[in-house]
Amino acid sequence: MAEPFVINGQLIPPGTRTTVDLPVAQMHTHTPVNMPVQVLRGRGDGPRVFVSAAVHGDELNGVEIIRRLLRHRSLRRMRGTLVAVPIVNVHGVLNHSRYLPDRRDLNRAFPGSERGSLAGRLANLFMTEIVANCSHGIDLHTGAIHRANLPQIRADLDDGETARLAKVFGVPVLINAGLRDGSLRQAASERGMPMLLYEGGEALRFDDFSIRVGVRGVLNILRALGMLRPSRRKHPLPEPFIARSSSWVRAPQSGFLRTTAGLGDHVDKGRRLGTVADPFGDSETPVPAPDGGIVVGRTNLPLANEGDGLFHIARFEAADEVAAQVEALHSEHDHGIPEEPGD
Repeated sequence: MAEPFVINGQLIPPGTRTTVDLPVAQMHTHTPVNMPVQVLRGRGDGPRVFVSAAVHGDELNGVEIIRRLLRHRSLRRMRGTLVAVPIVNVHGVLNHSRYLPDRRDLNRAFPGSERGSLAGRLANLFMTEIVANCSHGIDLHTGAIHRANLPQIRADLDDGETARLAKVFGVPVLINAGLRDGSLRQAASERGMPMLLYEGGEALRFDDFSIRVGVRGVLNILRALGMLRPSRRKHPLPEPFIARSSSWVRAPQSGFLRTTAGLGDHVDKGRRLGTVADPFGDSETPVPAPDGGIVVGRTNLPLANEGDGLFHIARFEAADEVAAQVEALHSEHDHGIPEEPGD
C-alpha cells in the first residue's frame, strides 16, 4: 500500500486525482486568492514529484506544459505521486507581471516566512505544502519579457542524482547553474531534494516547440524515476552537452537592432550576431560574438539601449555538435512526432 499523502489537511487516497486549492490571501475586494494544485496518486508507492510553473507570473509556457502533461494517457498507469502546480504566483498571473504586487521577485523569497512579506508567505506556503511532501522537483520557466530562451536545463550538475535526471530530460543543452540566494532551487537543495529548472520560450507567449520539449522532458523524468513504464522510443536519447560557461553580449550603442543569429545557432568568434543602428542609418555598429558557442537566449525587442543584453552565448567544447542536436530536436518536434504512438 502507498504511504499516506496529506496536503492542506486533506488526505489524498492512492489511485485518485484530486484538485486542492491552497489559500494564499485575499484581494482588496475580499475575493479569496488560491493556489491551484492537482495531485495524482498511483496505486503503488513510489517517488513524489512536484512540477511547478509561473513562479514568475508572466512565464506561461509551463502552465500549458502542465495542462498537456495532465492529459497524457501514460499517467493512468503511474506509480508514486505527481503534484502539479500550474500557477504558483497567482497575483503575478492575474497582473501579467513577473512580480508580486509589492514588486518582489518570488524566486528570491524562498524558503519564506509565515509572518513575512506577501512573497515570503507565498514561498513558505509552497515549501510547507508542496516541497515538504515531495522527493523530487521540476520548476518550469521561460525567458524574461521580450527575451526568448532555447530549451535548456539549469541545475546543480555537481549533485549525482540531479545530473542523472538532467541528462535524461531530453534537451541538448545543460547549464551547470549555481544556486541563487532565495531561489526555489536553493531551498529545495538545502532539503536534499534533486531539482531541475527547465527554461524555454519567452514571457507572456506560448511557444509550441518549447512546450512540446517540456512535456516530453517531464515524462522522461517520470520514467527515469520508475513512475511510468519505459519509453518505446527505438533510439536512445543523445547525450546532452554541458556548457562550460555563458555570458550576454550587450548592445554597443543605443538604437534599433537587426538580428542575424537565431536561437540554437552555432556562432564562431567574431561572427556578426546583429547590427544596432540609429533611426536614419547614419550610425551602424555591428554586434560580434566575443567567443564561439551556441545562442541559448536572445532579445526579441528591436529597441536597444546601450548595455542591454542582446544575445546569450553558451560555450561548449564541441559547439557544432550541440547545434546539430538542436537542429535534430527542432526537426522532431516541428513534424509533430508524438512522444508515444497514439498520443
